[in-house]
Amino acid sequence: MSTLKAVRGTRDLLPSETALWNRIEATARAVFARYNFGEIRTPVFEDTALFARGVGEETDIVSKEMYTWEDRARAQSEKTQSLTLRPENTAGVVRAYIEHQLGETGQLQKLYYIGPQFRRERPQKGRYRQFSQIGAEVIGPTSAGSESPLRDAEVLEMLATLLDEMGITGWTLELNSVGSAADRARYNEALRAALAPVVDKMCVDCQRRAVTNPLRVLDCKVAADQPIIDTLPVISDSLDEASRVHFAAVTAALDAAGVAYTRNHRLVRGLDYYTRTTFEFTHGGLGAQNALLGGGRYDGLSEMLGGPRAPGIGFAMGEDRLVLTLQALEAAHAPKADAFIAPLGEGLNPAALALAKELRRAGLRVELGEGGFRLKKSFEAADKTARRIVIMGEDELQSGILTVKDFATGLQTKVPRAELAVFLSKPAGE
Repeated sequence: MSTLKAVRGTRDLLPSETALWNRIEATARAVFARYNFGEIRTPVFEDTALFARGVGEETDIVSKEMYTWEDRARAQSEKTQSLTLRPENTAGVVRAYIEHQLGETGQLQKLYYIGPQFRRERPQKGRYRQFSQIGAEVIGPTSAGSESPLRDAEVLEMLATLLDEMGITGWTLELNSVGSAADRARYNEALRAALAPVVDKMCVDCQRRAVTNPLRVLDCKVAADQPIIDTLPVISDSLDEASRVHFAAVTAALDAAGVAYTRNHRLVRGLDYYTRTTFEFTHGGLGAQNALLGGGRYDGLSEMLGGPRAPGIGFAMGEDRLVLTLQALEAAHAPKADAFIAPLGEGLNPAALALAKELRRAGLRVELGEGGFRLKKSFEAADKTARRIVIMGEDELQSGILTVKDFATGLQTKVPRAELAVFLSKPAGE
């Protein structure tokens, strides 16, 4: 009988890992609270029509990646229903906003969520078929200021604060505007015309997108298609005056708040409901797939789902990728011990422990090796955990002169035991 394992694209998070996940989530909850967001928890599965109408039937998510099934009727009076594990959470939040008539309060609804999403895509580093997202939405009637560019800037400033407080440094905010529905239609026509003579040289997905939704060609990650994509028109040339004014107000507010950003004319995001402001926060430590989080404005989504006019803006961040980024940053800056004591033989273990005690009492951070290790293994362990290795053999024990190697310089030094604590307290490399 074969051993059962986690399904491909899923994984277990063990206690050694969940501490970091809990820290990320606690930081997010604390920051959201300061910006007056409240938590919403929507069902893990929804009516398939929610995503077909909200996300877009021609998107890769709906056409290729959703986990969908027919829910069997339990009685003759019931109809079968197509259900889908949620591939993203914005549509569900807007559905809840409509269903519970939250707009009737006349106030902005500032809602955040933390939980699993599901997409049947190719698993790779930081990308799983069951993945966790942290996200938030600001949605409400226009009378509450939901269309204001200030809302966009406030969300972006909050995200900059959140990443900083999580300890993620070196992020980049990429910003663009995809304009109104009319702007997008105009731009799609410009793209369709520009793609017509070259699309047969592009990947199969781009050939399909050029017909169904040309805007989505800009999402292509195939390297061979990028030179063609670079020659296509940019959406900023298709924006009307209202969209230009809105975007200028967003950037002016970010400038006033000291949030750095770069304009990325190719940033259109992947879902059909986006309008005007779109954004991504990226980080160089993640390689080619460098996005930490993304989002944008979706002023017509509520109407697409049969609800009242309720402009909004939101984002989602992949928690798996946040964890990878933090692990890389913490590994690069993890403090190392001042010394690794390597006894040369099990008989020297007691003397090594006595020396470790002496150095620790002097305030030094010390890792204690094992006399049963070969010297090569001791050096390998020491190089990973400490700035220097202190070798204790019979000669060192008898003479009171210890051999110390500094990993930063490669130099070996003979140091009297009485001077060892002072020597080890100096910065590595000196």
